[in-house]
Order: sequence, then C-alpha cells, then structure tokens
Amino acid sequence: MTQHMLQDRTEKEILWFQRRDVMKAAAAWAIMGSLPAAMAQQRSNVVQLTGDALLNGSRLQSGQSVQTGDQLQTGPGSSLIFAMGNASFLVRQNSMVTVERGATLSAVSLLRMVTGAVASVWSKGGNRSIITPTLTAGIRGTGVYTEVMPEQDSRTYFCNCYGTVDLSSGGIQKVSEAQYHQSFWSQTQGAPLSPAPAINHSDEELEFLAKLMGQRTAWQISGVKGNKDGGGRTLTPPYTTGG
Repeated sequence: MTQHMLQDRTEKEILWFQRRDVMKAAAAWAIMGSLPAAMAQQRSNVVQLTGDALLNGSRLQSGQSVQTGDQLQTGPGSSLIFAMGNASFLVRQNSMVTVERGATLSAVSLLRMVTGAVASVWSKGGNRSIITPTLTAGIRGTGVYTEVMPEQDSRTYFCNCYGTVDLSSGGIQKVSEAQYHQSFWSQTQGAPLSPAPAINHSDEELEFLAKLMGQRTAWQISGVKGNKDGGGRTLTPPYTTGG
C-alpha cells in the first residue's frame, strides 16, 4: 500500500478498494466481460455503489446505468464507481457532477464538477475535458484526480497522475506531462495555477480504475514510481521511493 497524505478526507475514503464488497463487484465485472460486454448485453455500467446516490435527482436504483447527460450526486458516506465509453470513474462522497455526451451516446466528452472529488482513468483520444469552477483540463489519455473545495471559494485540486493534460485557469495555460502524480491548485485568488502536493488519493485507486478499462497505469508498465511529492517525476536507479 502506497503512502498518501490526506487533507479534509478520511483514511476510509481512500481505502475503499480494499472492501470485500468492492473486490467482489470488480471480480464479477471482469467475469462478465467488463464494459464491452455490459454494453452489448445492456447491463448496468455501475460497478459498485456504496450508500445512496441520486441520478438526475432520483435515487439511483440497482440495475440502472449512468448515461451521458446525467447528473450524479453522492451523499455523506456514499461513493459510486462506474465505467462509460472510454473512461472509468470513482465519485467520492458529497459530490455533484454531470457527465456530458461525446461522439456517441456512451462516450464522455465532458465531466463537469460542481463540488466533491472524482478519480478517473481515460483511454487515449481527443476532445474530452474536466471542468470545475476554476479549471478546465483537456484530457488526452491519462489518469487524474480532481477535487473541488467549495469551502475554499471552489478552489480546485487537480493531479495528473500520469499522462498528458492541457490545463487552463484564469487565462493561464499549461501542458502537464507526468509519469507519477503532478499536482496543482487552481484558484480565483492569487496564482491561477500553482504547484500542489499529492493529496487525497492513492496509486491503488488509479490502478483499480485502469484495470476496469483493461489498462495499466504508467508506473505499472514501467515498474518505476517516484517520490509522491506532486512533482510528476519517476526516479532513476536505484528505485527507492518515498511512497
């Protein structure tokens, strides 16, 4: 288990992937053929729901699917894992997000976040974005963690866990290319984009979401990690890490 630093999040939230019900749900998802089989068989694309979530204002029921255009809202102690088109998502508790349509009904072009936190893994492709009140992140094919903090004037924490992301905030644009967790604050006060530490998410969460898409993270492919300091770099030999 990799080390992780928490800010206004609990250890229980970060260790969700260790729960027996989640592991059973993931195993069942794999046995049934993952996302392509779910789409072909018109099965639900929800991998795991803990607690209650609202789908377009009504309680999400067992067997329902998340579709493009839907608004999702999780309450205290709730979380939602689902896959759609070319991406997989973990929506943490107390989140409100909208999944907007891409090239097809089942493809995501835009994840609009009002509040809360989402970890996501995206296959390679173009014209996909995550939008928060202070940040636009253009996704090329990557794993990311995004958190909107309304108590801090909707300040956004964004981590490009691996891959390439085009960032835009307050008129500032930046291309983030990361091998291992490059993190930023996006805010209306002060510098629109500034370096941040790696907080509130773990390697294992991204590995879980990548597996749902039949992928591996950059560090799983290379066999090399880095110091999880938000700098985005892997280490050179000898490969000793700080978490």
